[in-house]
Amino acid sequence: MPLRNLAVVVALLFAGALYISFSTYSVSDPVSNLSQNINTPQPVDDLEAVLERAASGNNNTVIIALVNRAYVEEVGEGRTMLDLFLESFWEGEGTMSLLDHLLLVATDQTAFDRCRFKRLHCYKMDIKGADLEGEKVFMSAEFIEMMWQRTHFLIDVLSRGYHILFTDTDVLWLRSPFSRLSNNGSLDMQISVDKNSVNTVRSKINTGFFHVRSNDKTISLFRKWYDMRLNSTGMKEQDVLQNLLDSGYFNQLGLNVVFLNTTEFSGFCQDSPDMGLITTMHANCCRHIPPKVFDLTRVLSDWKSYKASHVNKKWSPHHKCRGSWKDDHYVPKP
Repeated sequence: MPLRNLAVVVALLFAGALYISFSTYSVSDPVSNLSQNINTPQPVDDLEAVLERAASGNNNTVIIALVNRAYVEEVGEGRTMLDLFLESFWEGEGTMSLLDHLLLVATDQTAFDRCRFKRLHCYKMDIKGADLEGEKVFMSAEFIEMMWQRTHFLIDVLSRGYHILFTDTDVLWLRSPFSRLSNNGSLDMQISVDKNSVNTVRSKINTGFFHVRSNDKTISLFRKWYDMRLNSTGMKEQDVLQNLLDSGYFNQLGLNVVFLNTTEFSGFCQDSPDMGLITTMHANCCRHIPPKVFDLTRVLSDWKSYKASHVNKKWSPHHKCRGSWKDDHYVPKP
């Protein structure tokens, strides 16, 4: 082959290589890749994933309860507070399916493992610098800290756009609260009280059971509430929220709040007189876990009897809980 023709062939091969190179670069150019990255769904964290599962099919509402090791350990007769709580969903009217929307938030590994064993929606809260495993006696420094950790966690959930139905684990669910709570979208918060009051402005709220919608007003309330812990040494979070209510801060935010009556949302502070209307029973006005488990077990027995006969009667007296305030020698498990 003449030298001139060879040069032409080499030039053509080089041009072809350049074409392939530029074609390949154009397929993977950075602008195209950036567009693809923007359109690719970003991974969610563990909390978002479990909230999404628990809220599915429930109007973006998650039922949340907090548990620690003390609530999953046996207390007399082989029962745990968590077992009693979950049994109420099985024995309640229209409550069993609500377990699909229940998220148990564990403060320690033992409680988290027990939750996973029961195949529930579970999340282990990130606790830094605090020991929240054992029983925290009412109004102890550890009890107060646990309540503030809970409030901080709920701010995170609200900020993600989820509505919350919060329940303490010492609340028995005897009927579905969703059938009794107002579905009025203009209501920001529906919260339980210790006792009914003619003057609702002076209602003594109880943060052991409440429904709160996620919006700018409620998120502002919860952030203000949490921030006030710094100037509220020795006060439990419930009393701080009560002060915000009494001071008119709720009105400043334009919050629409309903106080739940104790005929339907009852507790040991004031029993419901009508088993045909009761929705939940809270072991409030009680100091320790063992008496709560004892007296709630009797409440659940009363409820089973009512379901069988539909005859209204008085609840069994809450003797153990009433006596818990006089037990100055009680020592919780470490």
